[in-house]
Amino acid sequence: MYSAEHLSSLLKISGNARRFMTYAFGILAALFLSYAAGLDLSITTALVLLVVYFKCVYRSARVQPYILLHLSFLFIILFGASHLIISRSWSVFFIPFSAVVMLVTILFNDLVIAFLLTVACSLTVAGLAGNNFSLGILLFASGILSALLVYGARRRITILRAGFIIGVTQVLLLFFIRGYRVMDPESYLVVLCNGIICAIIVLGVLPIFEFLFKTITNISLLELADFNHPVLNRMMLEAPGTYHHSLIVGNLSEAACQAVRANALLARIGAYYHDIGKLQKPEYFSENQGLTGNKHDALSPSISKLVIMNHVKDGIELARKYRLNGRLIDFIQLHHGNSLVYYFYRRALENVDEDQEIKEDVFRYPGPKPNTKETAIVMLADSVEAATRALKEPTVAKIEELVHKIVNNKFIDGQLDECDLTLKDLERISSVFIRILSGIYHSRVNYPDEKNESNNKKPPKEAPNQPHDDKKNSP
Repeated sequence: MYSAEHLSSLLKISGNARRFMTYAFGILAALFLSYAAGLDLSITTALVLLVVYFKCVYRSARVQPYILLHLSFLFIILFGASHLIISRSWSVFFIPFSAVVMLVTILFNDLVIAFLLTVACSLTVAGLAGNNFSLGILLFASGILSALLVYGARRRITILRAGFIIGVTQVLLLFFIRGYRVMDPESYLVVLCNGIICAIIVLGVLPIFEFLFKTITNISLLELADFNHPVLNRMMLEAPGTYHHSLIVGNLSEAACQAVRANALLARIGAYYHDIGKLQKPEYFSENQGLTGNKHDALSPSISKLVIMNHVKDGIELARKYRLNGRLIDFIQLHHGNSLVYYFYRRALENVDEDQEIKEDVFRYPGPKPNTKETAIVMLADSVEAATRALKEPTVAKIEELVHKIVNNKFIDGQLDECDLTLKDLERISSVFIRILSGIYHSRVNYPDEKNESNNKKPPKEAPNQPHDDKKNSP
C-alpha cells in the first residue's frame, strides 16, 4: 500500500508530466503550422524561445496565465491576415501590423509584453514574406514606436495622433531602406495610410477586446470617472457621506500608487466604486448618519455586523446590475479582505454571557484578500481615511501614529499576504497617507465671533476739524 506522502509525490510527478506534455504538444503544433505555412524553422525556434522567456524569466510582473492565451489569439489574428495578404500577392504594406501592437499596449499597459509580441510578429511576417529582412526591420521599428506612442493613453485622440506619426515614420523608413530613392510611389501612400487605418481599427475594436479579455483600459476608466454615471450620481444623492469618503480614498490611493509604481488611475476609479454596496442601507453607516442617531444602538452586535458585512455582497450585485468591469468588481470584493469587524466584535464580547462563546471568525469578512497592489492600497486607504475622520482634534503626530498603527495591523493580520507590496512600499504608502491626510484633517484656527470682535474694538478717535455728530455720540 502507498503512504500519503508517496501518493502526493506521484500526483506531483503526474502533474509535472502533464505540464511537460502540454508544452511539448504546443511546440510540435507550432513546428507543424510553421512547416505548413512555409516558415523557416529558425523563426519557429525564436518564437518558442520568446514563450519560454515569457513564462520563466518574466515572472516579476506576475503575468496571469490567461494573458499568454490572449496574446496568442492576437498573434493568430495577425498571422492569418498576413498569410491571406501575402498568399494573394497583395502588397505587404496592407498588413495591419501596428494595430495589433497598439491593442496589446493599451489592453495590458505593459511595454515588455508589447515588445515581445512585436519581436514575434515581425519575425513571423518577415518569414511569411520570404525572409524579407528589410520588411522585418520596418515592422519592428513601427511596432516599437506604436507601443511607445500609445503607452498609458487616456484619450482617443492620442491613438489617432499615434497612427499619423506611425504612417509618416513608415514612409521615412521605407525611403531609407530603398536607398533614398522613390520607387513605386503608391507604396509610400499605402504605408502612410496604413498607420492611420491601424489607429482607426484600434478605436473600433478596442471595446470588443476589452469585453473578450475582461480587462479595462485607461480610456474606459476615465469614462467611468464621470460623476454623472448612474451609480456615482445615486451615491452623491442617497449616501453623500460615502460619496465624499470614496473621493478621498480615491485621491489617497492614486497618490500611493504613484509612489510604488502601480496603476494609479485604476486604483482611483476602483476606490470611487468600492463602497457602492452601502447604497442599499446607507443610514446604517456612520458617515451617512448625521444627526439622525446611530441605527445600530437598537440592534445586537450579530445583526449589526451582518448589515455592515453585506455591503460587499450588495456592492457586487449592484456592480453586475450596472455592468461594471470585473476589474472594478475586484475592488468591491477585496477592499476588506477577511479582516475583522472589530467594533461589533468588541461589543459582542462585552455583552456575552459567561457560558457563551464568541468566535472571531464569525465577525470576519468573507474575503478573499487583496491580490494586487491596487486593491491592497485601496484597502489601506479606506481604513486610514475612516479612522482619521473619527479622530478628535487631529494633529500631524496623531495622524502619523494612527496611519502606522493601521498599516502594521493589516500587515500582522495577514491581509497583505497575497499582494506584491514590500515593506519599503508600505513605508512609502504610509508617508503619502500622512502627508495628504494631514492636509485634509488639520486643525484650524478658531476665528473670533464677529459680534464679540466689534464689541472689543475701541471707538475711533474723532478726527479734528470735523463737524460734531450728535446722533453718533448720543447715549
